[in-house]
Amino acid sequence: MASGDAAAASLAGRRILLGITGSIAAYKAAMLCRLLKTAGAEVRVVMTPLAKQFITPLTMATLSKNPILVEFFDPENGAWNSHVALGEWADCYVIAPATANTLAKMATGVADNLLLTTYLSARCPVVVAPAMDLDMYAHAATQQNLRTLADRGVRIVEPAEGELASGLSGKGRMAEPDTIAAFLGGLLAEKKKTLNGKRLIVTAGATIEAIDPVRFISNHSSGKMGYAIAGELAARGAEVTLISGRTALATPPGVERVDVLSAEEMYEAATSAFDEADGAVMCAAVADYTPAEVSDTKLKKGDGELFIRLRRTHDIAAELGARKGSRLLVGFALETDDEQAHAESKLERKNFDFIVLNSLRDAGAGFQGDTNKVTLIDRSGREELPLMSKREVAARIADRIETFFTR
Repeated sequence: MASGDAAAASLAGRRILLGITGSIAAYKAAMLCRLLKTAGAEVRVVMTPLAKQFITPLTMATLSKNPILVEFFDPENGAWNSHVALGEWADCYVIAPATANTLAKMATGVADNLLLTTYLSARCPVVVAPAMDLDMYAHAATQQNLRTLADRGVRIVEPAEGELASGLSGKGRMAEPDTIAAFLGGLLAEKKKTLNGKRLIVTAGATIEAIDPVRFISNHSSGKMGYAIAGELAARGAEVTLISGRTALATPPGVERVDVLSAEEMYEAATSAFDEADGAVMCAAVADYTPAEVSDTKLKKGDGELFIRLRRTHDIAAELGARKGSRLLVGFALETDDEQAHAESKLERKNFDFIVLNSLRDAGAGFQGDTNKVTLIDRSGREELPLMSKREVAARIADRIETFFTR
């Protein structure tokens, strides 16, 4: 794989926060956003109020597929745009273009807009792509601010030389979007793989229990949550085996996928893979019952009722819980009533280290959608998360898994 291809591949599944400041070069942020999205990254955009004079939030919202954040809160309903949550969400925060004014504020700790407060809260690598006139860039104050930021770990994508908005020619043009995207890809490829050396199993998707060659029993699971978890764990360096029921999703980068249909096939695959694993995340929607007899031919419609006798399937999670020893085991509970009690009971019965609870009564949670609202429960307590994308939920679950292996 060429170095450029490797850098692009490292952007897949990554969470990039793109900051845009008030510069004529803001139009390039649209192209940068599109490049990052094409590479498979999830992009959120935060803009300074002045940046809106150079490129519209509508343009960036359309390209990023996410709402654009400018103010600390929504004046219509008072909803708070949390700079802390943004800083925790991102794998990388890139400010492109970064004006002389913004660089000066970053260097001195001024926090008078959402973009800057997010910078001060960011726990991820921060990258700036300066854009300004040549004399502003060459000024001793700007150069000192850049040195200060570099000393603090901020990465700088050097501006290019060429014609500037003033009509002059010199160094100050923001680097081209493909240069910045390649820089980000290379930076994230270097990022420490916190789960290196760990072998993890993730089950995902719906199982299919045949009634006859035509009909079957199944459920509404899309597999999106499990696939997001598998991709997140692989991005953090784990060797991931994804045991997947029926789904239309593409295999996440760096993940080994094993396709199964029935609960019995998933049981065989999961118990076999668990022997060599350091842990498992049981996210699949596995049928609890399967037809006791499967007809070799299509069952014909008769005059009366049709009764199908069902038998219990193997309890995969309970089997792994019984043999896990000191290994990790994470469970899921999708409930419609008495959610907390059912999840806590399942946590104990199946010997999970923690369980992820979601309720079909929560708007935006459950099957098919791209968002989820979950509560993480272990023996020390519970953490209720707000509604967020399934990729974000996957990241929070991966954080817990990292904690398990570093305790």
